[in-house]
Amino acid sequence: MTPRFDVAIVGAGIAGASLAAEIAPHASVVVLEAEDQPGYHATGRSAAFWSETYGGPLIQPLTSASQVALSPFVEPLGSLHIGRAGDAAAIERFLAAFADSGVVLEPRDPRAMIPGLRDEWRLGVWEPSCTYIDVAALHQHYLARARAAGARLTVAAALRSASRHAGDWALDTAAGPFRAGILVNAAGAWADPVAGLAGAAPLGIAAFRRTMVQLRTDPAPPSRLPHVGHIGGSFYFKPEGADRLWLTPHDEIPTAPCDAQPEPIDVATAIDRLEQVVEWRVAGVDRKWAGLRSFAPDRRPVYGFDPLTPGLFWCAGQGGFGIQTAPAAAKLAAALLLGIAPDPTLAAIDPAAYGVGRLRA
Repeated sequence: MTPRFDVAIVGAGIAGASLAAEIAPHASVVVLEAEDQPGYHATGRSAAFWSETYGGPLIQPLTSASQVALSPFVEPLGSLHIGRAGDAAAIERFLAAFADSGVVLEPRDPRAMIPGLRDEWRLGVWEPSCTYIDVAALHQHYLARARAAGARLTVAAALRSASRHAGDWALDTAAGPFRAGILVNAAGAWADPVAGLAGAAPLGIAAFRRTMVQLRTDPAPPSRLPHVGHIGGSFYFKPEGADRLWLTPHDEIPTAPCDAQPEPIDVATAIDRLEQVVEWRVAGVDRKWAGLRSFAPDRRPVYGFDPLTPGLFWCAGQGGFGIQTAPAAAKLAAALLLGIAPDPTLAAIDPAAYGVGRLRA
């Protein structure tokens, strides 16, 4: 007999796992993951930091509302946004954008904080609240919570087709058939293709490749190095252990949904940009990898029922901020899906800002 659930979630990355943890105490849930392990494409390749300004002012309320829930999984880091003389206007816009947000931002001379920083990088803004996130522990926490509440995780279960019959979804997957009252599209870069399988129009969620490099420098990075990013968005780097850096050229290369791999030109670009910022010599590259980020056209996440496809719920388009917003986003999405009042911690957040309707006009 085909197993039947109240809710079937497609995707077991941070979006699907956190939502499953929130709704499993209230409904029967199955999480269908296409890969052999959860979080393979994006969650498992995250740069692993929490920054209230990352993603901009429209994302900041979700990030700030997630801070308390993330506290068991974070360590102090701090973030320094830096620029040259030509970036002065960008610095001013950045400060103005968060002026009334409650985020603490302090103008600083970055040369006093980063030994070896080239002299022209003399503009800076210090964001002390930025932290390192243990992404693997957070992801496993949500999966464990979901399982403890009765949710079922099925891997190697790529969705093949979805059709609506008598108020239920009939789902054909690589792991066999399932039935569900509600189908949640938490498929990340595959969100639009999954919607197509369900007979829904796409929202224009596009996938982008981002490259990361772990490297050693001579001299080694200074102790207590914060996260450091260009105010213009051309790079960021952060410490990894005592003597390594994680570095990215902050690239967003359009791509089809895939198992993203780093391209040599992107690795070379990252190293070149670093060498234009600091006087440290790159002594070796230990690892390089790429991950997928997926955005709706307005770069806001999408949470809610599709107004044109009954029983289809979107939890997608989380870009590069899905980890740091996971607690608040999952609570918001769960309230919308279950038809209950939002958690009090979300009182300052307007669900309509992230609704599907804005993209169906």
